[in-house]
Amino acid sequence: MRKLFIVFAAIIAVLGAQAQRNCGSMEVLERLKTEDPSYAAKMGEIEEHTAEFVRNHQGSTEAVITIPVVVHVLYNTAVQNITDAQILSQIAVLNEDFRLLNADNVNTPSVFAGLKADCEINFVLAKRDPNGNATTGIIRKSTTVTSWSSNDYVKYSSRGGDDAWPAGSYLNIWVCNLGGGLLGYAQFPGGSAITDGVVVGYQYFGRTGTLSAPFNKGRTATHEVGHWLNLRHIWGDANCGNDLVDDTPTQQTSNYGCPTHPKVTCQNVNGDLFMNYMDYSDDACMYMFTAKQKLRMQAVLAAGGSRATLATSLGGTAPTGGTTCSAPNGLTSSNVANTTATLNWNSTGATSYNVQYKLATATTWTTTSTTATSLALTGLTAGTSYQFQVQSVCSGGTTSAYSATVTFSTLSSTGCGVDAFESNNTAATAKAVTVSSTVAGTRNGLICPAGDIDWFSFANTTAAKNIKVTLTNLPADYDIYLYRSNNSTRVLASSVKTGTTSESMTLNNGTVGTYLVKIQGYNNATNASGQYTLTIQIGSTTFRMNQDGTQQTISGSDEESLNNVNIYPNPANSMVNLEFNATQAGQAQIRFIDQMGRVAQTYYQTTTAGNNLMNLDINAVPAGVYFVQMISNEQTITKRLVISH
Repeated sequence: MRKLFIVFAAIIAVLGAQAQRNCGSMEVLERLKTEDPSYAAKMGEIEEHTAEFVRNHQGSTEAVITIPVVVHVLYNTAVQNITDAQILSQIAVLNEDFRLLNADNVNTPSVFAGLKADCEINFVLAKRDPNGNATTGIIRKSTTVTSWSSNDYVKYSSRGGDDAWPAGSYLNIWVCNLGGGLLGYAQFPGGSAITDGVVVGYQYFGRTGTLSAPFNKGRTATHEVGHWLNLRHIWGDANCGNDLVDDTPTQQTSNYGCPTHPKVTCQNVNGDLFMNYMDYSDDACMYMFTAKQKLRMQAVLAAGGSRATLATSLGGTAPTGGTTCSAPNGLTSSNVANTTATLNWNSTGATSYNVQYKLATATTWTTTSTTATSLALTGLTAGTSYQFQVQSVCSGGTTSAYSATVTFSTLSSTGCGVDAFESNNTAATAKAVTVSSTVAGTRNGLICPAGDIDWFSFANTTAAKNIKVTLTNLPADYDIYLYRSNNSTRVLASSVKTGTTSESMTLNNGTVGTYLVKIQGYNNATNASGQYTLTIQIGSTTFRMNQDGTQQTISGSDEESLNNVNIYPNPANSMVNLEFNATQAGQAQIRFIDQMGRVAQTYYQTTTAGNNLMNLDINAVPAGVYFVQMISNEQTITKRLVISH
């Protein structure tokens, strides 16, 4: 049932993505404003500058601005590693759409023809990297992450993604496998440089290659770059809303597919401007920006604008002579087996690469060279740690420094890779993770063979009592649990999501002391070589907590009213027992939440101080996998339950 549900959900997500456009930019904007209270004020300042620019540049011709672009390709499968040709086709689409050179702009209805505008913005793949060295403007990185969301993890190397190049000099575009039916999303001007840029699903990027109709003409990137240059959705994200542009007619809501003109809403006499790039129409039915939209975009690129430095960026100009190049980055290993492995790195535009590798314990390197950005190794020793580093050979014959050294481990004779933190299979052998109020402790680990459990320990402080634990890059279905070090049987918090979805749990205002994190595979799930990433954070600011039934959290002190909560039998048929200890009497709410986040059944029970046993009739709850969420005295505990009638 569990696997069938996951497959069904995946099918629904794919069908939804094919049916209509879905942009996550506004959702991301709201999240970023919550995370950074100063963001809204910065956007207000940008709007003031924009209004003044628009007033002073009515009908003017602006200098053409060329924006250097770096494309970060994050791939988990070969099909996601899109070709250079597909990337180049997208750059061509951007230049056509923003310069009004797209052939289909002639389809604009005559009543709107006078609104069409050449935005006088060009795009070019970067030719010079942030260090002044030659580059192709394309970064390719193999990742263990199978699907990304709008949480910006794709923009961090530490989370399996790739770090942004300086936002003041480049437009960063991340191309990856987006989940949740998202086609793409962008960050509006004024936000953090670390996450600035555009994210697009690999099957919606460009107009040739691996594409999914009806979003196969490159207009998803055009739409998202519009957001990045401060354009809003044309309906203003409200019923007859305001997109802050004077020459776009007010319309009721987003349009999908290919509507027939005129489609009159909100008393707009000439109908909706559904052929505008900032609507949700299919790629084949959007083909223009307006003159006032052009001015909004030009405003952020003009002197005093939040993206003004792009106009003078050297990123689009090749370095003189082309004889220097930088050391490669993005080093990873893949296809690791007992005696073989593939080494990977990002292109630097070099003519070739010197690769050297050795046993982690050795002092002598083995050196070879290749013109590719990967190298297959054979004849390695099973169950052994190796190190490698890469050097660029530049077009003039000079070489860069060697890259940072990266370690990988071949699989052992049992089929499992080497985990640097073993043995940490018990609470007593937990490996320490150092964290502070400003630095997150991060560990990569391996769950293998079957029955393997990883334990880690850390401490919070008086100045940073709040705790957040996340588990990402899951190669299999793993769960996480939080305990005090003096009681490794009482679960304080847990996260038990289905499949390889990232896990997250929080404990705010926890007692100061040492804590334990346990990681284990659900139903003995393991992976022989895929390493998870565990990140532990502490801070003085309260961490946001989910209340959707997918994670267990405790708000307030960890000395709460519920502990030793057990649910049995599991799987259950017609009755299920909920047994727990309560330190005080009260009222408990028990909710059965399905994997779509819907509440299937709710029970209310009075609790007494001491041991409690609740016998719940579940005949009315459909068969399936549920999160049983128990809420009492502001404490929330979640357990996973399978019901099979």
